[in-house]
Amino acid sequence: MLSRYSLRTRLLVGVIVLAGVGLVAADVATYRALSSYLLGQVDNTLNQVHVGIENGVFENPTGPLPVSPGDCLELRRKSGAVLGSGCYAAFPGGEQPPAPSLPAHVALPAPKPPSGDRVRFLTVPATSGSGRYRVRASEEAQFPDYLLFIAQPLRTEDSTLHRLFLIELLVTVIVLAALAAVALWIIRISLSPLRRIEQTAEAITAGDLTRRVEYADPQTEVGRVGSALNTMLEQIEISDRRLRRFIADASHELRTPLAAVRAYAELFGRGAATRPADLERSMSGITREAERMSLLVDDLLLLARLDEGRPLDRRPVDLTTVVSEAVDAARVVEPDRTIELAAEPVTVTGDEARLRQVLDNLLANARTHTQADAPVSVGLRRLDSRAELTVADRGPGLTEEQAGRVFERFYRVDDSRARASGGVGLGLSIVTAVTEAHGGTAEVRPTPGGGATFVISLPLADG
Repeated sequence: MLSRYSLRTRLLVGVIVLAGVGLVAADVATYRALSSYLLGQVDNTLNQVHVGIENGVFENPTGPLPVSPGDCLELRRKSGAVLGSGCYAAFPGGEQPPAPSLPAHVALPAPKPPSGDRVRFLTVPATSGSGRYRVRASEEAQFPDYLLFIAQPLRTEDSTLHRLFLIELLVTVIVLAALAAVALWIIRISLSPLRRIEQTAEAITAGDLTRRVEYADPQTEVGRVGSALNTMLEQIEISDRRLRRFIADASHELRTPLAAVRAYAELFGRGAATRPADLERSMSGITREAERMSLLVDDLLLLARLDEGRPLDRRPVDLTTVVSEAVDAARVVEPDRTIELAAEPVTVTGDEARLRQVLDNLLANARTHTQADAPVSVGLRRLDSRAELTVADRGPGLTEEQAGRVFERFYRVDDSRARASGGVGLGLSIVTAVTEAHGGTAEVRPTPGGGATFVISLPLADG
């Protein structure tokens, strides 16, 4: 039920209920303790006066009962016959109090040493009105056929307990009201940062990703929530910028081949169908640009699948063979370039086709960004429980800023490079995405003497 209310309301209700339960428990304990104490005092008084009363009663059982002012007496036989009863006013000339409502039968405990009397105390109401009596019922050892009841009114004790009840009720209400006010003030102060967090979230929902939570004290729970939210917002803002740049770059990359296809189609519509040379030019251009768009879309789909965490094929792969085949293919593409290979026998678990794509992309990157006669070195070795693959070139190398962004999507070290030769900037993004999907890492280091070395680390196959 409380789940429908705000956190502030639930906290306030919880504090009030908990405090109320504690105060009521303390009030009940205090009331019972005082009641027990007062009844104990009355019982002591009845024990002190009963000796004189018993002597007067049993010296003359048929005579008038010696009742103290304000008390009541009753003498019975064990058979239940009442031999005498009476109550005296608390002061001469006062109104006679109502008699106590004594039970017809009283179960007495075992005899009490050393006197051997059987005594029981009980509280009974008056025969009229709302008064109460404390009664001492006893059976004397010398007169076992008689029951003597001595009753003392509890007017003073009840009045004291009533005043205590009123005081406890008033104090409880005042304390709960003060506690509610203080708790509400503390809760409002404590939860005010959450309100600011809510306002920040509303602004972010409206599209303002630059907003941050102002309250970020790491010493408090709310502060830690604010700090975590600020960190999350920074990551979201970075991801949003990357997504926008990614969409813009993808749109730009697709716009170029689409524009070329449109231009070739217009050329065809202007009569190229009747001119064999123009027709061949239009068809080959459309085919070339369509293939380029197909490759771009395939790369984007691969990255999307990897981003979604879709599982790759997982089986033992002879990485040495994959590397050798990739190097042989690269030598065929560029027979004039020196490509050195030093590979140890290594087996990993993964997708052979995707791992081959990693090698092809790294070698294609070396061809694209280095001179035609710049040598390339490919190495594969076992390093502890991992396989380390390196592709080192002797090109111009990378600056620190370029090395930090080289694996970003659509990033080009040389923006002036023609797209026909420089690609669209997804090759190295695919390298790092495929590597991470296999539980590995990808990084770039400077090549000693100049150039760039790309290092791929993959876990070895089990066993």
